[in-house]
Amino acid sequence: MNLSRLLAEYAKDKPVRVGLIGAGKFGSMILAQAQHIEGIHILAVADLDIEKAQASFARVGWDTKNCFARSSQAALISGKTWLTQDAAALCQIPEIDCVIEATGHPVFGVRHALNAIEHRKHVVMVNVEADILCGPYIAQKAAENEVIYTMAYGDQPAAICELVDWVKSNGFELVSAGKGMNFQPEYRYSTPDTVWGYFGWTDEEVAAGDFNPKMYNSFTDGTKAAIEMAAVANATGMDCPQDGLAFFPAGLHDLASVFKPVSDGGRLPKSGLVEIAASQEPDGREVLNNIRFGMFVTFKAPNAYTRDCFQQYGLLTDKSGWYGSMWRPFHMIGLETNTSVLSAVLRGEATGCSRYWRGDAIATAKRDLQAGEMLDGEGGYCVWANAVPAKNAQAIDALPIGLAHNVKLKHSIQKDRPVTLGDVVLEGVEDILGYRREMVRLLDN
Repeated sequence: MNLSRLLAEYAKDKPVRVGLIGAGKFGSMILAQAQHIEGIHILAVADLDIEKAQASFARVGWDTKNCFARSSQAALISGKTWLTQDAAALCQIPEIDCVIEATGHPVFGVRHALNAIEHRKHVVMVNVEADILCGPYIAQKAAENEVIYTMAYGDQPAAICELVDWVKSNGFELVSAGKGMNFQPEYRYSTPDTVWGYFGWTDEEVAAGDFNPKMYNSFTDGTKAAIEMAAVANATGMDCPQDGLAFFPAGLHDLASVFKPVSDGGRLPKSGLVEIAASQEPDGREVLNNIRFGMFVTFKAPNAYTRDCFQQYGLLTDKSGWYGSMWRPFHMIGLETNTSVLSAVLRGEATGCSRYWRGDAIATAKRDLQAGEMLDGEGGYCVWANAVPAKNAQAIDALPIGLAHNVKLKHSIQKDRPVTLGDVVLEGVEDILGYRREMVRLLDN
């Protein structure tokens, strides 16, 4: 709890200089807070749409008549921000300490991160889609270049990693970890055409807002959950369930009872799994005290004395008293991400990092797909992502969800069956496939 003090000391000589790639919703949230943190300088922002980037600055309260510089050097001297379409140029600015990758594009996210690391920048990977594609490889390259590669604090995976670290640091037995989510089984087959009904929004409300139907659909159909839980598995060494996430309905009073092994009366096949606490029952009833926007861990007391302490200090436990739960009710996404920037630059620590290859998010057919169709990736009409053990995914050459965009099917695929690398025509991603081959040696770790 000393980041603000460390920043004040550091900023006596120079600010922490940050480059941001991607000025969308997440990037806007980062910008909203950075302007209020003395000692942080957003030196450069890269986005393919400069006008959109300028609009993001304006939307979150920056003085857009005076905050932009004509070049990176001018930004360095003036304390203003250089806008560019060239992410590679941003990564090469010598004075930048940390690059935040917030594009949401899996392939380009991997390439941006590796470019930044090659130029000795710390990297905050907002782009979980890129992290689940090649995160363990990127982390290895960061270590070789003596920089930090980290998840973004404020996003759920990093918050879950923090809870897991708390469990392990205090000597409890880690049983499970995950997040809350609004989910029912039929959501799995939602498309961009049907997604707004699941949110309960009218056509008028949607038309009045700036909503991306594919992005919202990726949250609805379980794809984002698969991506994030596989990322947590890779950061913590936990496992994904063999058949994918089960989305057990549970409120905070039931976490310790539900997310423990079947052998002890719970619903998990074993300890050490990531899972989802659904906020709705299968029939649509809302779960009491659900943690839809939160994250949780369940853990077990190592001895009877600790079990008694659980009861004495009011911990929510199962009936036996051996299993307890801890949770965080909310996460503030990009509003909290500067914690990761400062942790990397000032402490040399990651707020979650993919050090293992335990989980993968694989493309799975939403309906019967025909040879010749084009897959449209995360949140689209064709596939949803399933979080499975990485070993299982590799055994069948499963297509990662991050490579399932704008690729043609060579074979027909039945509904709910995984798509394999051999089922599609992949072009222009030889580098990504090579990085993933490098990760295979991590499967036994």
